[in-house]
Amino acid sequence: MSSKVYTKNAPDAIGPYSQAVITGNLVFTSGQIAINPATGNVEATDIEGQTTQVMKNLGEVLKEAGSSFDKAVKTTCFLKNMSDFAAFNAVYGEYFTSKPARSCVAVKELPKDVLVEVEVIAEI
Repeated sequence: MSSKVYTKNAPDAIGPYSQAVITGNLVFTSGQIAINPATGNVEATDIEGQTTQVMKNLGEVLKEAGSSFDKAVKTTCFLKNMSDFAAFNAVYGEYFTSKPARSCVAVKELPKDVLVEVEVIAEI
């Protein structure tokens, strides 16, 4: 049996999906983008600022699920431009200090024309 995760401290889903789902002892987050939940807008225009907002959003979803960055086992990262890889990694590394498994790919477009999206699988 699974349960849905919702927190007002992260952006509402912009489609027919949940912020995260818990099944067993794992939480699967949906991809988070750089929407500020207080305003509902993407405010940062650079990769560092957007990555920081994504991490704040993920942190709130993980917290609501009873997890944390330290309990992450796998992340999937989507970048609009692979040329942002080093700058993205600098911010990402501040949050994922336990170094979970990761995939990172460049994609043509992301929702709201953001530069980065990240999803997480973590233990509870």
